[in-house]
Amino acid sequence: MTIRHVVTWKLKNEDAAERGAEAAEVARRLNALDGVVPQLRSISAGANSLYADANWDVTLVADFDSVEALEQYVVHPAHEEAADYIRSVVASRVAVDFEV
Repeated sequence: MTIRHVVTWKLKNEDAAERGAEAAEVARRLNALDGVVPQLRSISAGANSLYADANWDVTLVADFDSVEALEQYVVHPAHEEAADYIRSVVASRVAVDFEV
């Protein structure tokens, strides 16, 4: 069984240029977890590039071999460091976890 973890964030910064830079930094920090967090089967994060007035700012798609692997990822120190930054710039978060 593979668990796909999808998270999307809306950032709180009102300035479009600054918000775009922060979204890019969120994506960079998340993508940098590849090869660092052993539980990650795959990871892809990216800042929104179209329809900024309608779309959310950044999205993560990550795959794990099990629910336990996802739970270990969440508490991994490298993920916690990225999450600290993300929490500092985020207004809202939505997530879905499903089997693929």
